[in-house]
Amino acid sequence: MPLIKVTDPADPRLDPYLRLTDRQLRSLVDPARARMVCESEIVIDVALDRGLVPESLFVSERHLPTLSATLGRLDPDVPVYSAPPEVMSQVTGFAVTRGVFGCFPRPAEASCRDVLAGIDAKRCKARVAVLEGQVDVSNVGAIFRSAAALGADAVLLSPTCADPLNRRAMRVSMGTVLQVPWARLPEPWPQGAVDLLHAHGYRCAALALDPDAVPLDDPRLAAEPKLALFFGTEGPGLSPAALAACDQSVIIPMAHGVDSLNVAAASAVTFWQLCGRV
Repeated sequence: MPLIKVTDPADPRLDPYLRLTDRQLRSLVDPARARMVCESEIVIDVALDRGLVPESLFVSERHLPTLSATLGRLDPDVPVYSAPPEVMSQVTGFAVTRGVFGCFPRPAEASCRDVLAGIDAKRCKARVAVLEGQVDVSNVGAIFRSAAALGADAVLLSPTCADPLNRRAMRVSMGTVLQVPWARLPEPWPQGAVDLLHAHGYRCAALALDPDAVPLDDPRLAAEPKLALFFGTEGPGLSPAALAACDQSVIIPMAHGVDSLNVAAASAVTFWQLCGRV
């Protein structure tokens, strides 16, 4: 593999790692040019396991000796740019601790219909997470990690949700955004999404502080063959329209007067109760 030392943060070959915004990387006008930046050896290894081929890697000189296994998996013509830690920090805008980034072509997004059809072909019981308006990429990544670890079949996103292939979301997820099926739900939101889920046999359950909500450990929930579990944003939670469109509300019982959990923690508790043991 070509190992290329870089000492100038303005080097144009580093544009994907520094000067391109998330929107530019996604290249909505020309999907064939869309890119994603994977941060950390774990995420890059997951991408390689999926058969994705990087256009380049950007590695801290200090971490080169520890990356031999990952670097050994690359095609011989993939350039590896290497820089001192201080240059790397100038490029990325923060103190780099994980030591490696990879620029990959962005995988094509699946449609919701294809994701749901794929679940139907494999399982008679199913659990999918539905995220409304999640703009915190760290929360999105954490929800994907819990979904992968605890057995959710897919994550479906409202039209305004953050991009799961954002660099930070992928890092927080430990690469699971490349493993868990996901797609964006159709407009109009939320009714178009609920109609599609109903057409595939899902009961829509809103995680919400609702006086009519059933507790998460209600055995009727576990008995449902197909559940779509709706999660809202930090603070406001689900929108009134989403709450009204869902078939029922669900609440996680709390102690000590606590009324709610961070959405990432709430999703993990919910997946543990309703996904991993169906």
